[in-house]
Amino acid sequence: MFGCRGQLGVELVPVFAARGYQVIGFERSQVDISDSAQVEQVFARENPAIVINAAAYNQVDVAESDPAAAMSANGLAVRNLAMAARQHDARLVHFSTDYVFDGTAQRPYTEEDATHPLGAYAVSKLAGEFYARAYLEHPLIIRTCGVFGPGGLQTPRGNFVETMLRLAGKGQPIRVVDDHVACPTYAPVLAARTADMVDRGLTGIYHAGGGEAIAWFDYASMIFRVAGLHPELRRTNEREFRTPARRPKYSVLSNAKMERCGIEPFPPLATALKMYMEARGK
Repeated sequence: MFGCRGQLGVELVPVFAARGYQVIGFERSQVDISDSAQVEQVFARENPAIVINAAAYNQVDVAESDPAAAMSANGLAVRNLAMAARQHDARLVHFSTDYVFDGTAQRPYTEEDATHPLGAYAVSKLAGEFYARAYLEHPLIIRTCGVFGPGGLQTPRGNFVETMLRLAGKGQPIRVVDDHVACPTYAPVLAARTADMVDRGLTGIYHAGGGEAIAWFDYASMIFRVAGLHPELRRTNEREFRTPARRPKYSVLSNAKMERCGIEPFPPLATALKMYMEARGK
């Protein structure tokens, strides 16, 4: 498993281990998957049956000024993994993003919807999907959205929940956009659903978002409500809050395909946030 120390990776390792898989995790300091030679060496040594790629470059705004770094980590690195997986007859599980869509549909996106990335990060993630499908007959590509989990406490960039809690502690007004809608996804549940899909031998593209459409402003409000905090929260919008990268305004993912395969739905977001706060407090 690559990206084992990331917000999702730290959840995937124990979930798969608990189901009887022998899990070997790698972080970037051990293996740089954008280096094909390093990837080949790891595959030759471990000869894996299943390869899970939870590693990613996710600095959406920075990618606009350094698109090569995003493409190396999110595109070419997946090519390296896919080529090695083909050589060793290994199954590849790769995580992608809601950002492959442009957000103009104003309804949950299905796996059959046309992609239209809006920036360098989004292009690099879609490239990763293409590489996985180009070199492998049956990869499992899981698109998700707004991942947050207890691992965010240890990772350098944290997550949206931690950002909101940190800002609340400063005692200043907090501005959050109300015209962008997503489906935030709780990492421990995503890890469990991923294991369910692997156990069932699913292949192809599947959406596994949090299952609940919510504007980022309302998401922030819910975070503070669950945490018992009362900071001053102000609405803003895309026009007032410009960022270097364009983002899809409505990037909710439909989990219908996943659920038709017998995979359990995600819990309500408020429930997931309560689980997060409980895990955070331990």
